Amino acid sequence: MARALRDMGDGFVAVLLPAYLLALGFSPLQVGIIATASLLGSALLTIAVGIVGVRYDHHQLLFAAASLMVATGVAFALVHDYALLLVIAFAGTVNPSAGSVSVFVPLEHAVLAREVTDAERTRMFARYSLVGALAGAVGALASATPDLLVPLGLDQLSAIKAMFVLYALLGLLGGFLYARIPRRRPGAEPASASALGPSRKIVFKLAALFSLDAFAGGFVVQSLLALWLFEKFGLSLAEAGVFFFWSGILSAFSFPVAAWLSRRIGLINTMVFTHIPSSIALMLAALAPTLPLALLLLLVRAGLSQMDVPTRSSYVMAVVTEAERAAAASFTSVPRSLAAAASPALAGMLFAASFRAWPLLICGVLKIAYDLLLLMQFRDLKPPEES
Repeated sequence: MARALRDMGDGFVAVLLPAYLLALGFSPLQVGIIATASLLGSALLTIAVGIVGVRYDHHQLLFAAASLMVATGVAFALVHDYALLLVIAFAGTVNPSAGSVSVFVPLEHAVLAREVTDAERTRMFARYSLVGALAGAVGALASATPDLLVPLGLDQLSAIKAMFVLYALLGLLGGFLYARIPRRRPGAEPASASALGPSRKIVFKLAALFSLDAFAGGFVVQSLLALWLFEKFGLSLAEAGVFFFWSGILSAFSFPVAAWLSRRIGLINTMVFTHIPSSIALMLAALAPTLPLALLLLLVRAGLSQMDVPTRSSYVMAVVTEAERAAAASFTSVPRSLAAAASPALAGMLFAASFRAWPLLICGVLKIAYDLLLLMQFRDLKPPEES
């Protein structure tokens, strides 16, 4: 339930963020820099969680993160100065990717993984991801709300600010839910547990590969994809909201399919052989001459590109010890966030220079390279339920 509330907020903020910044008079390059700052800040917060997560109870850290989400929403609604917005994006929880790139992720993964058997772990992560993606799709649809409020006499800028207040309220509700998570069972983890132990080499190798994937994905985080649709095809907020709703629905229902497929061909194969076609669809969308064709290809991509999310989470939890899970989730998330933080600003520069197709093409090529490297490095390291 807490994940659903959080992802609903991320869903509409990712679409509204570029529209809000453009309405305040900022350039596409400045939009990209804001996205970079938010992802970089998330990375540093996630590093802190990986270090302290083994010593503090996870539900306390989740409650603190929800409190930060409340502060972020209120601050974005009140501040107009670009420098201050940059600081808020860096220190807060605003998520331009509308995906699981945040301080919440490693904590939620560690809490969930300790409650299920190896055989149930991937299906659990698929259900968890399904709920979040459906909520994110509803949030994307809600991004059309400012356009619907304009005929009622509210100007678009004020309506977008109201949505940031709603984002803060969702964080408040999520905080109450996180506070109800049971505390870690006594003796569940050894008192001498360290951040990373016997699985350090595996985690670092996965982190390096995941960082390549995230760097590629940073070129088309949802805020920048919305910006591309706004600038190339003149899409309205309402039309963008409907498109991202349906792309979110397709992503959501791909998660149980990924769990079913992984039981037949394995986690690594599922991650790789669904990812490569999605990258090809993205590159074709970049070159599409018409809006309907571009949207169709992007929907194909949405139906395939997120099937690695529950399988990746399950795989990381499977190949490390229980005591290392929070740290492993954190240390595989941090390089993703750091790498993803670098590319939005580069994409913003390409948009500003009118090279609008290049971010999508670069993303596709790098993601295919990541998939092939992952297959070569990890096809022989199987989780317990596969071996």
